Amino acid sequence: MLPESTLKQLKSALPDGQLPPSYGVYFKNTLVALCHALEDHILKSTPDDPQQHPLVLVTFQQGKWYLQEADRYYDIAQRSRHIAIAAVAESGFDSHKTGKLDNVSLVHLKQEDPLIEEWNLIILAPGYAAMVLCRELSSEDYRADTQPQTDAERKFYGLWTFDRLPVEESAKILIEGMRSYNPELADKLSKMQQAIAETPQDVSIDLTGVVSRIVTYLQTSQQQLVTINRQTRELVDLEGQARKLNRNLAASKLQAFLRMAQRVDEKDKDNPLASLQVSALAETIGQLLDLPTLQLRRLRLAGLLYRIGLAEAPKEVFTHTPEQLNDSSYDFWRDRAMLGSQLLSTMPELKAIKDIVGHQLEHWDGSGKPDGLKGEDNGIEARILGLVAYFQELTQPRGDRDSLSLGEALEKCESYKETWFDPTLVDTLANIIRLVEMGLMALPDQPSQLPAIWLEEATK
Repeated sequence: MLPESTLKQLKSALPDGQLPPSYGVYFKNTLVALCHALEDHILKSTPDDPQQHPLVLVTFQQGKWYLQEADRYYDIAQRSRHIAIAAVAESGFDSHKTGKLDNVSLVHLKQEDPLIEEWNLIILAPGYAAMVLCRELSSEDYRADTQPQTDAERKFYGLWTFDRLPVEESAKILIEGMRSYNPELADKLSKMQQAIAETPQDVSIDLTGVVSRIVTYLQTSQQQLVTINRQTRELVDLEGQARKLNRNLAASKLQAFLRMAQRVDEKDKDNPLASLQVSALAETIGQLLDLPTLQLRRLRLAGLLYRIGLAEAPKEVFTHTPEQLNDSSYDFWRDRAMLGSQLLSTMPELKAIKDIVGHQLEHWDGSGKPDGLKGEDNGIEARILGLVAYFQELTQPRGDRDSLSLGEALEKCESYKETWFDPTLVDTLANIIRLVEMGLMALPDQPSQLPAIWLEEATK
């Protein structure tokens, strides 16, 4: 990272000096996918209210993608309060209709400006913030035998995030970078950023769609890269690169799902640590049952993702008991396991997790959903998850229902012993609660291992 790069300046500006956990080296196709997913979110999900429209800041690399993006940004401008595009003068935006819009400003970068090596997209709206920041590796950054042979093999230092703090700081950095070119524009953009920060966030922007699109785009970009490389490399080289790329893309897709799960917890003001606590207690039960390491790992991850099916649920689901919900809201609550399973099915690597989440509402007596699995026909991980999720929900308030004590929540679970829940699992849960009540152990509040991409504030 060069000292003057936006990434370097962001690292210095953040309180802890730590870039978001998504920071790493990305292939070009992956970054195209991420940018297009965020841009599509503007086009498809921005409210009609102009006060909710985003401020968009963009920098394009010299000689890359300009004309093919110009039409796209004309449409994006219709859903944005303002777009500032920094690019070299010959980018083509000047003569294009996009550059002539009242709410589009062009900044012509000088050849010596380090911004011409960057490719950035920053989106700031009252209800959400998102960005992709990246800088292409220099020729010295590649090993001699890894210099890119095709456009798709180019690599970038970069990151993407929905966290407002780094997005706000990056916006300030880019605006200041534009000040030497156009001080009036920089002042205008700073005022817009301040106005957005001060706008009441009455409209909750659901990012489920953008995360789903990211997953889809990542899968598509992987297929495109494999296709391109297959035309230009020997099969043995291709296989090695594809395996490495697959691991990188799988990590990015998993990050998207984990962030979606965090959004669910953030919407639930009465139970904001549900995923962490369910994951932790499910893992503890699995340890007491001496489950193999692989099953414990699956339990941990399934616990973190068990509520992902509520990503698009209306806020009433988190403020009312099921009995108080209207029909449409109740449908989300009733079908949460199935919806979660459908979301996770877009990532084949998570098939085992998809099955655990999808069958968490099966009952021991076969009366549950979605398949009416009875007894041990339902996997033990799903049986554990269903019991722990029900128990944890009872220990937190919901609507006009007060939270139950650990003992009271256990009694409720025991009342469904041999009907809803596996009696052995209920007994194991009872042993844990008794040890906690005797002061011999603490109820776990997070799993033994957390993915590095689980946000810091969720673990503090």
